Amino acid sequence: MAAVAPDHPLDHSIDHPLDHPRFRTVDPAIFTRRLAPDCMAHRCAIVADDVKVALPEPREKLDACCQYGCDVDLAEREAILAREGDIRALLTPAAAAAAWFGDDVEEDADYPSGKVVRTAVHGGGCIFLAHDRRGCAIHRAALERGWDFRGVKPAICRLFPLSYEADAILIADEYPEYSCAHTEGPTLYRITRDTLGELFGPALVAALDAAEAQVLGAPPPVPRRLPVVPG
Repeated sequence: MAAVAPDHPLDHSIDHPLDHPRFRTVDPAIFTRRLAPDCMAHRCAIVADDVKVALPEPREKLDACCQYGCDVDLAEREAILAREGDIRALLTPAAAAAAWFGDDVEEDADYPSGKVVRTAVHGGGCIFLAHDRRGCAIHRAALERGWDFRGVKPAICRLFPLSYEADAILIADEYPEYSCAHTEGPTLYRITRDTLGELFGPALVAALDAAEAQVLGAPPPVPRRLPVVPG
């Protein structure tokens, strides 16, 4: 398992323009950085601390990206509660009986309703991890009961490791901390392309496709030559 490469930190000051009415820039690294192709088959581990310093030894933590819970739009919270019976049936008794969301409602203009709550943390991870298999109980309930998880499973989870802020598409800050970021697999854009289209429409995908072509087709920078000082 590769350690975090210190010479490739995430740099949100680097951006590429987008021709889109809402999102004006994108981190070009989404077109080159990669992710494990199958989350459920990957043995997740934490490989760096929160300041991106590599750990001496990777520390296995399955579903590591869900360990802190997530922000949920108020409309998503209501959609989850509308499927409460299906989801609760999969959770451990303690998680099923616990509160699923915090009481604090925070303003966040990046979300459709402008307000979010946070999922509870239970047993070292998001409460929706507390069942007898890996992965999200919301997603599993949708697959087993035959309903569409879109609009129910939080958008921020579906997009990971991408995120967005104001008018920019970004890579989530914690992405380099997890082993899935240091394996061969699809690029971050290709693995989230369909989700981006579902959440924000085909115009964003068209703009990102164009940006991808520009970034991947760009010639390498010409090395800077130091002037020769006469002896």
